Amino acid sequence: MAPTDAVEVIEVNGEPATRATLRVPALSGYGHFTAMQVRGGRVRGLELHLARLDSATRELFGAGLAGERVRELLRHALREVADASARVYVHWPEGEEDARVMVTVRPPSVKDGRPHGLMSVPFAREVPHIKHLGGFAQTYHLLRAERAGFDEALLTAPGGLVTEGAITNIAFWDGTHVVWPDAPSLLGITMALLEPRLPSVRRPVTLAGLSSYASAFITNSQGIAPVGRIDDVEFTVDAELMGTVAAAYEAVEWDVI
Repeated sequence: MAPTDAVEVIEVNGEPATRATLRVPALSGYGHFTAMQVRGGRVRGLELHLARLDSATRELFGAGLAGERVRELLRHALREVADASARVYVHWPEGEEDARVMVTVRPPSVKDGRPHGLMSVPFAREVPHIKHLGGFAQTYHLLRAERAGFDEALLTAPGGLVTEGAITNIAFWDGTHVVWPDAPSLLGITMALLEPRLPSVRRPVTLAGLSSYASAFITNSQGIAPVGRIDDVEFTVDAELMGTVAAAYEAVEWDVI
């Protein structure tokens, strides 16, 4: 973790976290979350974040989570902070009438724009369409990749099918289209914002077929970065492509929380 990952604020249902309210997140890995960058009290893709939280709450707990409640809790946690990295965690302890929402606030973070190296690993997330808790294996593989001199782990399903990064989505450039792997994975908010704004297609991508792509890039809540290599396959950093992707991302409006 980077030094800026220090938590500045933790609130549960709008109140400062206590030992009692932290007991559930400390002892239960059953829940979900979303992560966002806040600038001037605004967030890119806010409605997508709210829809993600509501949908996952319905699937995991059988009832929804009102977007206005989430916005109110975010505003409260961010009341003294204009720029931040914020996360919204959702648990629903047995016997409680409504979901328990925890908001954490850290200093803002931006993805390093240098070329990133990815190490492929044979692992695919369970229930990949939900941004769920309990990412032990993702962290394990990410740390292994970093110790081996890489920046990120690339998760692969049987047959070398590329799915997603440990904490990112990945896209490839075939000279005409931005190719997003057609495989079970989490639809990241940054990916969801970029896909319709770029000449995108989805199709299966395998480790064996990586050399057919000239360039690649990764995305997450911190932004976008080019891929320099995956294992021993080198990729060209296409300045024109990255400029197009960056321009598409910058064109996304910031939504008031």
